[in-house]
Amino acid sequence: MQAKVRWIDGVMFLGESGSGHTAVMDGPPDQGGRNLGIRPMEMLLLGVGGCSSFDVMTILQKSKQQVSDCYVDISAERVDEVPAVFSKIHLHFVIKGKDLKEAHVKRAVQLSAEKYCSASIMLSKAGVEISHDYEIQTGD
Repeated sequence: MQAKVRWIDGVMFLGESGSGHTAVMDGPPDQGGRNLGIRPMEMLLLGVGGCSSFDVMTILQKSKQQVSDCYVDISAERVDEVPAVFSKIHLHFVIKGKDLKEAHVKRAVQLSAEKYCSASIMLSKAGVEISHDYEIQTGD
């Protein structure tokens, strides 16, 4: 896997993935940015959420669950020193669908957390406290 990050101006950078997709990263105005893109640490959180969501949905689809919507709310805390690393990350999954079996949803979230999500497992090995929970909403 490869990626490239190119400086644009001030504290704005353009990240390009190995698959050719791009994302703008920028800082807040009080740090010389223009607030025109995602902060790098926000992007890290999005990566964790995307990695885990990919796992959860793949597992639920393989178990023939009728999911109509899935999102994850991510909250994080950072230490109050430099470097301001994450100390805690919490992922709250909301799974909506018809006739969803709680055991399948619980298993999907647990497997992602403990076995499959490389991003969250890597961060937990670095000392970040990562927690997961879920709620199931019924409907189409």
